[in-house]
Amino acid sequence: MATMITEECINCGACEPECPNEAISEGEDIYVIDPNLCTECVGFHDYEACQAVCPVECCIPDPNNSETEEVLLDRVRKIHADKDFPALGELPANLSRFRK
Repeated sequence: MATMITEECINCGACEPECPNEAISEGEDIYVIDPNLCTECVGFHDYEACQAVCPVECCIPDPNNSETEEVLLDRVRKIHADKDFPALGELPANLSRFRK
């Protein structure tokens, strides 16, 4: 599932530079995550980078947008077509929170 930012966001901006997909941007009142670009950091980390740096813990899973690891890995391949990512069966644990 894509990550979302709740109303508790304090507009600190800590999350924006951490996103490997540039899915986070400053909204009108709070930062927002584009679900079409969010891959929950699959292919990059075994954690969601935005969640890790958020001082008020407002980066949470979007309950209305549940996605599989396979879908997220396919998305990261499209977003970063110039990079090579391992096949789903070969994806190491340090590149996906699904592998914990």
